[in-house]
Formats: sequence, structure tokens, C-alpha cells
Amino acid sequence: MTVLDEAPGEPIDARGRTAELHEIRAQALAGPSEKATAAQHAKGKLTARERIELLLDPGSFREVEQLRRHRAQGFGLEAKKPFTDGVITGWGTVEGRTVFVYAHDFRIFGGALGEAHATKIHKIMDMAIAAGAPLVSLNDGAGARIQEGVSALAGYGGIFQRNTKASGVIPQISVMLGPCAGGAAYSPALTDFVFMVRETSQMFITGPDVVKAVTGEEITQNGLGGADVHAETSGVCHFAYDDEETCIAEVRYLLSLLPQNNRENPPRAESADAPDRRSEVLLDLVPADGNRPYDMAKVIEEIVDDGEYLEVHERWARNIICALARLDGQVVGIIANQPQVLAGVLDIEASEKAARFVQMCDAFNIPIVTFLDVPGFLPGVDQEHGGIIRHGAKLLYAYCNATVPRISLILRKAYGGAYIVMDSQSIGADLTFAWPTNEIAVMGAEGAANVIFRRQIAEAEDPEVMRARMVKEYKSELMHPYYAAERGLVDDVIDPAETREVLVKSLAMLHTKHADLPSRKHGNPPQ
Repeated sequence: MTVLDEAPGEPIDARGRTAELHEIRAQALAGPSEKATAAQHAKGKLTARERIELLLDPGSFREVEQLRRHRAQGFGLEAKKPFTDGVITGWGTVEGRTVFVYAHDFRIFGGALGEAHATKIHKIMDMAIAAGAPLVSLNDGAGARIQEGVSALAGYGGIFQRNTKASGVIPQISVMLGPCAGGAAYSPALTDFVFMVRETSQMFITGPDVVKAVTGEEITQNGLGGADVHAETSGVCHFAYDDEETCIAEVRYLLSLLPQNNRENPPRAESADAPDRRSEVLLDLVPADGNRPYDMAKVIEEIVDDGEYLEVHERWARNIICALARLDGQVVGIIANQPQVLAGVLDIEASEKAARFVQMCDAFNIPIVTFLDVPGFLPGVDQEHGGIIRHGAKLLYAYCNATVPRISLILRKAYGGAYIVMDSQSIGADLTFAWPTNEIAVMGAEGAANVIFRRQIAEAEDPEVMRARMVKEYKSELMHPYYAAERGLVDDVIDPAETREVLVKSLAMLHTKHADLPSRKHGNPPQ
């Protein structure tokens, strides 16, 4: 029984009422019981309030509707009406900037969503949209509150509708810190970034028991929808960590790279890394031989401020890198082929990964820098039947639709349609640069020679000698480093050691870029 449930007594004065208020607040802050808190900690999980304390600046949290309680009847609910109704909502600051947050309290109804619970979330989402500030959800709930029936399900609908309304307007970050099953999983899927913690968080539409009943397959919760599965296989999760403390610290870091809303630019930071710093190391990092792999991550480290960047979807579709970094203190989004994985080709998953990242950068005024070393799209029956045309078009559409500053740099190979798709000048890149190791062509010289000179090679006394001669001729005529520059398809061929300086100065020039899209309700991007 709480203070509010006690029988009315003698009238009390303002001081008495204030004392009563403090007692009620103490009950709400303490949660249901010490036993429930101990059970949460025993699972290796923090409480909702402990998580909020880690996320926000000390002392900055202001709670909303702390004293909210449900009004449901039946199934014993009328006898159990805890304060907060299992979700803590409010706002605070991260590095001094306003952030809205809601956190499921698993100790109350298992964090399950009821009508009052949902209404609290709806309110804080509306406040975040109106204030133009990021929204972070700390998810640890058991889905809809079954005792409240369809009213609970309707609560999810209100969340989904607001997720969609906020999309591209304010950054939305979902942090998975416990189970998330059924329709509840769709709210995180609608947000910009999803964080997960290994072993303790899972996401799936149908759980292991249902899977076994329907298909006969036996699988654990983590095997079905754990952090590693979604970080490596499904691509649902952008970031996965071993513990909650590290996870929430990285959420704070991500927020430091994002603007408050789509009307602002990302926060600029002072950098001690000289904007004109030369990097002679780049001359040795990238082999001139197009068949030799190298680590594109090391190239990025050499160019960005202090070698620091935050890679998004690091373990999914690893043949392409998507990362947030800074150049002379300005936040940029970097998309780069990774020659160490599948030679850096574009495939279905890489196209989807990069397309969503381009869209996010464009929505939140983050300039895009693209590093190309791409031999083409991945050939194969699985790719064609899986819809590589449709999925590859997603990346093409995203680049063509983006109005933020866009700079592309061709390090080495840029072949075929993949060259065009990866933000070539012809689809709207503001500036295109190339290293003297670049090879821009419809296809590799060997393949081109086999097509163009097929008859001469077949009729030659020594076909292999003829083939080698034709390959050399094709390279010298159509694939030399200055061919594209001579035709205005590349703005300049630059010294690799000067890449950082060139990018910094180009971004400074493009800082005031303004571009309008045609008037329309919305486009119809490929799905």
C-alpha cells in the first residue's frame, strides 16, 4: 500500500502535504522492492534509473509523470498500481545539450507496456519532436501487457506513428538492454541507431518456443535474436557491446557527433590535428597493384582528426565501411569500400547498409565523403535472385537524393556501374578527386581486352602474348590516371599525402551549400 492508498485522516497543512509529497516521491524512486532490484542486478542488468544516470549529465534529469499509475481493472491489476507504471520518462542533458529519454523498468510488470505506460511514452516523444532534441529509448520490456488486452497493442501503434513522424527530424536511438519481442521490436527498427548488449538483450518477432512449434527448429534466445546475431547476420543492430556501462558511454559519444535536429548542423569541436597535415604513410598503405588487398580502415585513420572515427554496422556487410568522424572539427560521414573483404565489391547487404547511412547523413546535415576502390557489383545467381538490382538502386537513389556537401575520392579501382553508384560526379557529387593510382573504367583491362579484341586474340599465333599486348594497349589508351580528369569527370588528381588538406579545404568551401529538391510529397525509393 502506498501513501495515496491510505484512508483519509485529519486535514493537514501545507508542510504536512509537502512531507507527504516527499514520501511519495521516495516510494517512486525506490521502485517496487529491494528484492526486485536485487533480481535485476543478479541478471547483470542495471535498473532503469541507474541507466538514466549513466546516460545523462549528473543532476540534469527532470522526470515527467513520475506519479502516473494505471487505471486498468481485472486480473488483479486493481490491487497493484505502482508509481511510474513501469516506464521512466523525462529529459536531461548530454554534454550540456538537451536529450529526451524513456526507460522501461523491468521490475514493474516486467516493463510490459500498458495504456498508461504507452501514454507516457507518447507524451515524451511529442515533447522531443516539439523541442527539436534527440530521443533515446532504454528498452527492457516484456512486450504488451496481456492483462490490458488490445489497449496495450494500440499503445504500440502510437509509438510507431511517432517514430515515423520523428524520422529525419530528430535523432532517435534505441538501446536494447533486455528482451524485445513481437511488435515491440518494430519501434527500434524505425529509429536511426540500435545498440545492444551481449547476453542480456534480444530482439525477435517470434520467440524460440513459437519457432520450435511451427518449424521444429530448436534455438536459444541469443541464438535467435541476440546482439551478435543482429550485429553480424541480420543488420538490425548497429552497435553491440559486452556491458551496459560501455554501451551507454558509446551512446553519449554518438550523440556528440549528431545535431539536435534536422534544422541544425552537427556540433563542431576544436581539433589539435593540423588541417594541412601531410600523410606520407598513405603513399605506402595502398598498393598500386589493383589485385592486392589493404585495410581501408587504416586509410581513414590517417586522414580524419586524431585517427578517431565511429564505425556504424562494423560487423555487418564488412565489404563497405560507414563511419562518423571529424575533419578539422567538422563531423563528416564516410562511406568507403573495404578491399580486405570481398575485394570491396558492392553486394545486396553493402548497398542497403550504405544507402541507409547516406540517408541518415543527409537528414541531419552531415557532409558525405566517399572513398572508392570498387571492382563492381558482386556477380552470382544468389545476388541476382536476391534482387541486387533493386537493392543496389537503393544506394543510387540515396546518393542522388542527398543535398548535403558530397565529395568523392577514387583511390584505385572504380569499375562499371559500381563506380557510378558510389557518388560519381555524374550523379551529383560536388567534388571528385582521384589519386594517381586510380583506374576508372567500364571494367578491368583484362575483361575489356577479352571483349574488344576477342577475334584478334583468337586468331593470333600466340593468343596469350596477343592478350597481354591488348591489355597493355587498353590500359594506356583508356585507363591511365588522367583519362577521367582530361574529360572533366574528375576535378583533380591529387598527391595522396595531401588528401586531408584537400578534403578540409573543400568542406570549408561547401559549408554554405544550399540545394533544393523538386516540390513533391515524397519520392518513391526502391524497396
